[in-house]
Amino acid sequence: MKTSNKARKTLLPIAVAALVTLSACATDDPNRRTKIGAGIGAVAGAVIAKQTGSDNVLLGAAIGALAGGAVGRYQDKQQAALEVALENELLKNQVDVQRLDDDVLLVRLNSEASFDVGSAQVKPAFHSTLNKIASETSTYNKTILHVVGYTDSDGSDSYNQVLSNKRATAVAGYLRNDGVVQERLRTEGRGETEPRLPNTSAANKASNRRVEIYIKPIVEGKEQAALEKPVINR
Repeated sequence: MKTSNKARKTLLPIAVAALVTLSACATDDPNRRTKIGAGIGAVAGAVIAKQTGSDNVLLGAAIGALAGGAVGRYQDKQQAALEVALENELLKNQVDVQRLDDDVLLVRLNSEASFDVGSAQVKPAFHSTLNKIASETSTYNKTILHVVGYTDSDGSDSYNQVLSNKRATAVAGYLRNDGVVQERLRTEGRGETEPRLPNTSAANKASNRRVEIYIKPIVEGKEQAALEKPVINR
């Protein structure tokens, strides 16, 4: 059921007041960032639960929205910060950072570096990489993170669908535990669909096994777009 105008007018001041109170009360608290993040998550969770259809204005109030003209600069800075933080991983081709249409950022995780074949458990050696991603995306937090898992064509469709779901969930769970607010995270598995390359060689299959994080900005007046699943034309 769509939230009424009266309900929105009531919820918006509450959401904003709650965030102001959290920030003010935690000024001298050494755990300020954690508590503010948890508070934002609680408010955002309540707000998002009230929203349906295209009416997500309160999403921007709870998490933070960007004015249209500021989106490009904001994402420029976030991309630069990610590329600096992930310099070693980029050199080793363990990750890739790209700019897509509508100022969406894509961070692609090489599955060979992040997971063993057939496993949905993040390799311990890859934890530091996810730590860096969590840190930068927590700093640039006016975004929604869509974590999408993919596989190659080996195995059944159902097996690959389940594995891709589990891998996306594992990455999102690690980011959440490292400080990214739950309400900013969306997960999805796409199995063997949308391969980057034809599944005709071992090298191509390795490219198709991956987890991708689409970082979509929350834009004033277009909040719903940040929640929509990423559509990529390869």
